[in-house]
Amino acid sequence: MSSQMCKSASRVIRSLLSASKNSRFCSAEGRAVAAAAAVSVDSKVPLLASAYGSGGSANASRGWLPGVFALPVAAYMVQEQEAHAAQNERTFIAIKPDGVQRGLIAEIISRFERKGFKLVAIKITVPSKEFAQKHYHDLKDRPFFNGLCQFLSSGPVVAMVWEGEGVIKYGRKLIGATDPQRSEPGTIRGDLAVVVGRNIIHGSDGPETAKDEISLWFKPQELVNYKSNEEKWIYGVN
Repeated sequence: MSSQMCKSASRVIRSLLSASKNSRFCSAEGRAVAAAAAVSVDSKVPLLASAYGSGGSANASRGWLPGVFALPVAAYMVQEQEAHAAQNERTFIAIKPDGVQRGLIAEIISRFERKGFKLVAIKITVPSKEFAQKHYHDLKDRPFFNGLCQFLSSGPVVAMVWEGEGVIKYGRKLIGATDPQRSEPGTIRGDLAVVVGRNIIHGSDGPETAKDEISLWFKPQELVNYKSNEEKWIYGVN
């Protein structure tokens, strides 16, 4: 369903629900069908038949009812798309100098791609130590802060922004625990790293962190908005 069709269906549904409050549309059948048209995402089934009960009105079935037969399905698809848009989020992922030097860029990117996440920004850069200090500002009181910043600025870093439903939380699962020895097999660190000081990758740990890190590493114009042809196969959005 196109975006314009979804918007039209949404307007019709709202009008239908609004009309159900008017005196000329206050029958039980009218109210029931209006409710059926605004089918809940949780129900997963457009229960149009239940709008009239087992002995539905013959006048309703011969009158305006066929004209709104497609509305429950349209409502369901509109709500599915709205839910998809609401859940979509972005996270910051960086391949550290050790991951770059070991030639793991393609391996790491492929894991996010195979999961179904979408790459919307990428660049390779050598951050200054001052920049690294901004990135790790929340760790400035830790004894390892200076060494951490020195390492991040020691070579090229691949900075990326990934988009998708649950990408922040699940991105962390793909990465694995900070200590590779405690990371599960199948995670990036669990499969590709050995010690904490060389754990090859960084990922935002929450929505606010993701927002701050993305704005630190990228300018707004460097973030690309586009629709992937694979999304309908990943999310089931038509």
